[in-house]
Amino acid sequence: MSIINIAVDGPAGAGKSSISKAVAKKLGYIYVDTGALYRTIGLNALRLGLDTKNAEDVTKTLESVKVELIFINGEQRVFLGNEDVSEAIRTPEASMAASNVSAIPAVREFLFDLQRDIAKKNSCLMDGRDIGTVVLPDAQIKIFMTASANERAMRRYKELVKKGMEVEFDKVLLELIERDYNDSHRKIAPLKPAEDSIIIDTSGLSLDSSVDLVLKTVKEKLINEKL
Repeated sequence: MSIINIAVDGPAGAGKSSISKAVAKKLGYIYVDTGALYRTIGLNALRLGLDTKNAEDVTKTLESVKVELIFINGEQRVFLGNEDVSEAIRTPEASMAASNVSAIPAVREFLFDLQRDIAKKNSCLMDGRDIGTVVLPDAQIKIFMTASANERAMRRYKELVKKGMEVEFDKVLLELIERDYNDSHRKIAPLKPAEDSIIIDTSGLSLDSSVDLVLKTVKEKLINEKL
């Protein structure tokens, strides 16, 4: 059976991670959350007390940092050195740090080979900001997932509250809008749909409905293209 790569891009809070993870499981593919890699680099810089927008300082950390994606029972876990940081990277601070370090060319180059190597060896569903445009431009299926800013912010707000964090919706919304702007205006691999992407808007859809829609879209593409 040939290897199938599905690229899923889109802004923060569009549901990429939860939807992609569920779809990958139903397809029997590996799910790869590339945003977790950038969050880990950002988290490492924060722990070192660095300004995550300072390209020179962040680039120096790459000489000694060790980031790994380890799949345990099909589930992706992210390690910084020997520490599983899969939960630690999900804070608002780590999100902004990820947005900042992702604009640094050296960071993108550092993580590029790791992402492509996984895709070469496995049928996978990989999500991020530039998967269809840069990382996997030859992916057989490309999806750009989006939703309204208010809905995306509310999803993120509920997610953080559920984890016991004290957050304000207005602050979450402002940070999301700022990250949208940063991601779409950076010089290196800006957030945008690939020309051959299928646009999916999850506004007003439940998680199950979104998963069903994406799964239907993927299966139709696989059949029509005889992949």
